[in-house]
Amino acid sequence: MHINGKKIMTVDAIIITNGYLATSDAKTAHGLIRGSERFNIVGVIDPVHAGQDAGEVLDGIFRGIPVVSSIKALADKIHANATHCIIGVALHGGRLPEDWRSIVLEALGYKMTIVNGLHQPLGDDPFFRETADRNGAAIIDIRKPGTFDQLPFWTGDIFNVKAATLAVLGMDCAIGKRTTCRFILDMCRANGIRTEMIYTGQTGWMQGYPYGFILDATPNDFIPGEIEKAIVACDREVSPDLILLEGQSSLRNPFGPCGSEFLISGNVKGVILQHVPFRTFFEDLEKMGCRLPEVEDEIKLVEMYGAKTLAVTLNGDGGDSEGLATYQKELSEKLQIPVIRPLEEGVEALLADIRQFMEKG
Repeated sequence: MHINGKKIMTVDAIIITNGYLATSDAKTAHGLIRGSERFNIVGVIDPVHAGQDAGEVLDGIFRGIPVVSSIKALADKIHANATHCIIGVALHGGRLPEDWRSIVLEALGYKMTIVNGLHQPLGDDPFFRETADRNGAAIIDIRKPGTFDQLPFWTGDIFNVKAATLAVLGMDCAIGKRTTCRFILDMCRANGIRTEMIYTGQTGWMQGYPYGFILDATPNDFIPGEIEKAIVACDREVSPDLILLEGQSSLRNPFGPCGSEFLISGNVKGVILQHVPFRTFFEDLEKMGCRLPEVEDEIKLVEMYGAKTLAVTLNGDGGDSEGLATYQKELSEKLQIPVIRPLEEGVEALLADIRQFMEKG
């Protein structure tokens, strides 16, 4: 397959979630189940949800991706010839749990290439490496940083970009920024806007977007340069009308405050802000009492960085549909900007505001 002139070979792959499929920790799996130009997902390994369809577990939409209890069960019952096996979770601490080792070894025994987005590089594990070599398999650790000669500094070339650039930022981690970004990408393209998305995490790479980098695998001094490099390359090579920038973490998450780099180094002037109204504290920081800021305060902070928040998108995790709809109505009246629920109603309501943003430059 060619994406914007760049050849990407689509291969059959399975995903390991091992009990996490229905949790936010499996956000890598969720993105791939919803769509990928790099991998054709033929099955998910998750004994808790074995016998179900992965799409139906995710969001109630049948996608023809069977969930099975083991790699052997997939090979024996589905007769899938998957060549790649993807670690489908992003666990706190970024390490492979001990009870996952046997599953990875089983995949290597089937000569599969392990695609690992965890911080822990599995290729550095002598036992995994020896097993891979013995079986003619391979391990791809996509969070390994590039070599020094591959890492760019920020140059100022960003100021020559012609396309409008819009960032999808969030109030916290694991609240669907990338999913919303992909929804907006598809919606804009369907309405005649030539749109590209810059990925900034491991799932975006796995989904096959041609432009981007993995932020948390990049030494800090080079993050501004990587943001600029991806946007500039996209603008010069395909001349889109609109470039969407996938956000990471949030501006004020103590684990990893991100966002200012996108706004400043990426010269971004427009923001879609993803919010999770039923979450009180930053993820995994409940015991420390680290509360999420108010949406209004976050919008003011974005404005201080020189960008305008066009709309707020909501993730209803932790609540019910009625409560989310009520919150949506109240927040919309308070902010006087669009507030939408992407999973429930799509993102078409953002089209007019995005067009207006593009016209103003």
